[in-house]
Formats: sequence, C-alpha cells, structure tokens
Amino acid sequence: MDAETLSRRTLRFVNVAHALDHFVLLIYPTAVIAIATQTGLSYGELIQLATGAFVAFGLCALPMGWLADRFGRRTLLAIFFFGYGLSCFGVASAGNPTAFMVWLCVLGLASAIYHPVGSTMLVSHARRLGRDLGVNGVWGNLGAATASGVTALLATAFGWQAAFVVPGLFCLACGAAFLALVPGDGTGSQGQAGAKPVIPVARPIPLLLVFAFAIVAGGMTFNITTIALPKVVDERVGDGLPLLLIGSVATLVFVFGALTQLLMGRLIDRYSLPVLFLGLSVLQPLGLGLAAASTGVPLLAGLVLTMAALYGQVVINDAMVARYVPPLYRARAYSVRYFLGFTISGFVVPMIALLHDRGGFGLVLGIAAAFGAVIFAAALGFFVLTRQPVSRAVAPAA
Repeated sequence: MDAETLSRRTLRFVNVAHALDHFVLLIYPTAVIAIATQTGLSYGELIQLATGAFVAFGLCALPMGWLADRFGRRTLLAIFFFGYGLSCFGVASAGNPTAFMVWLCVLGLASAIYHPVGSTMLVSHARRLGRDLGVNGVWGNLGAATASGVTALLATAFGWQAAFVVPGLFCLACGAAFLALVPGDGTGSQGQAGAKPVIPVARPIPLLLVFAFAIVAGGMTFNITTIALPKVVDERVGDGLPLLLIGSVATLVFVFGALTQLLMGRLIDRYSLPVLFLGLSVLQPLGLGLAAASTGVPLLAGLVLTMAALYGQVVINDAMVARYVPPLYRARAYSVRYFLGFTISGFVVPMIALLHDRGGFGLVLGIAAAFGAVIFAAALGFFVLTRQPVSRAVAPAA
C-alpha cells in the first residue's frame, strides 16, 4: 500500500475513533437519568460511580505513548476499538452499583488509549496540521454532541441498556474494519506536520509549567461542563423536560463547539498559536460566569460560549504539542498532556455531586468559571513567554 493511501485510511479511522472516544464516555451521564428512575438511586449516588472511568481516562493515558512506541500505534488503536466494545456490553449487563463501578473503570481504561495514540497518528499522517486537527476535533465533538441525544433516544425507545449495546456493536465492527484496511503504522505521506521545524523558545521550563496549568484547568472545565450538561439543562433550562428533549438541547450546545474547532483548525495554519490561545481563553470564564448566574436562554448562551472555547482549546493545545515538541518525543508528550488534563479532572465527578448537593448547579458552574480564569492567566503567561527572544544556544535543532 502506498503512503498516500495509508495516510488517508489512517486519518479516517483516527477520526472515527475520536468520535467514539467521546461518545461512549458520555453515554453514562445521560443514561444515569433513566437508570435513576429505574433503580430509585439519586443522581448524586449514581454519577459518583463514574469517577473511576474518568480517572482511568487520564491516569492510564500516561503509559499509552510508551506502549505505542513499543508495540505499534496500530495495535493500540485496535485494542481501543475492541476494548471499548466489550466494556459497553459489560456496563449494559450491570445490575448493581458495584458492577457499574467496575465496568465503568474498564471503559475508562479503554478510552485512555485514544488521545495519546490517535493524536500521534494524526500528526504523523497530517498534510495540513491545522486543517486536519480541526477536522479531527470536529469528529470528537460530534461524538460528544450526539452522545446525549442518541443515548436519550435509545434509552427512551428500548431501555438504557440499549444505549450501551448499540455503540458497543459499532465499536467491534470498526475494530475489525481497521485491522482489515490499515496494515501498519507507516510513516505517512510526509510534507506534513511531523516534517515541520520545531518552534524554538527562550525559556522552555516556565513555558511547560504555564502550559501544564492551562491543561489541568482546561481538563477541569471540560469535564465539569460535559458531564454536568444534561442535568444542567434538566434543572435550569426547563424543569421536568422529557429525557429526549434534554438530550437534544445538550446536543445542540455541543454542535457550537464543533463549529469552533473547524474555525480554529483553519486559523492555526495562518496565525500564531499563542495569539489564538490568548484570544480564545477569554470565552471560558465569560461563558461559565454567565451560565452560573442565569437560567433559561441566557444560560444556554453561556454554555454555547463555553463549549466553543473548550473545544477550540483542545485543537490549539494539540497543535502546540505538535509544533513545540520534537517528533521523537511526541507520543510521550501527548501521553503526559492527556494524563495531566484528564487524571486530575477525573475527580470532578464526586466534586459535581458534592457541590450540586450544597449549592446546585449555580455553585458547580461558578467553580468552573474560576478554573476558566486560571486558563486565561496561563494563556497570558504563554503569550508573554513565547514573545521573549531566543538565543542560538537554546534553540533546538529542526
């Protein structure tokens, strides 16, 4: 198989995997509304059972870059597809809180594979970094966007178990097709992101620390918003809305994030990453603050701004790793990036439950707005540090 065909096929499966990664991980936060009705357990009790899934999502991302370097990225992505499918069946079979907790942990372990492995595969095969990152981001966003609506539809029509079984079957089919159509990792058709020179910086350590703060705070706002969104719509847009309508409104909010990712992908190929990051970082504290202080349509407007900023930042941060980290260390850098972003933020699930019980979603979203302010401060620091002149002694080789 020629390099061009391999790159096209690889990118297609990487995009589908990104959609599935976010779709499957967000089934439970919507399905939990139906599960609560059936079991009689409270939302707070049930949502806490997903803590292990979201912690594993980040914690287990750390070794995935090393495993991909050792066993091959194709092998790891195939395990992702099959592991996701089997874990979906496990959650559907759960009949008590312990079983839910165990199978959700397995699901989180499988989900941890995608970002460090898929991001590295994308950058290796991309022809235009910004455009391909933007398109890939849209696939992930559409997975997150449709999770609420599709889950609500399946749960309403066939029971909450179907919301896991149907995606599980699709994951297994994708895994079989991937193994059949993509014979190996390959080197890509180059001329691409991996071949571009690394951007030199004057003070790499402070820059890494600032970037780490942005990643951790961004992971917090991302998980708080995406996990709580269906219940926020349920309580603060219209109390007593049917589950199907709740899922549809949540899906509509996610769609705006997809549009932002397309825009960011185009802008990355034209403008400075620090400038784009700084401009986008203003939207998170603004949108979350508006959502925390309002209900109804103003709350939806705040959530739209927030979702646009959240998903735009994902594209920009992935582009930063691609442009500031040498190709040899890129898979491990993505592992660390997602480890930081998702491990700590995995603990937002019990935090949501605790804050919701004490102050409702006004308090939950207010705390998220504070993390949004941290992102703005980090983006400002990143902008300042990258403006400092670089001496030849500290500039890395291209």
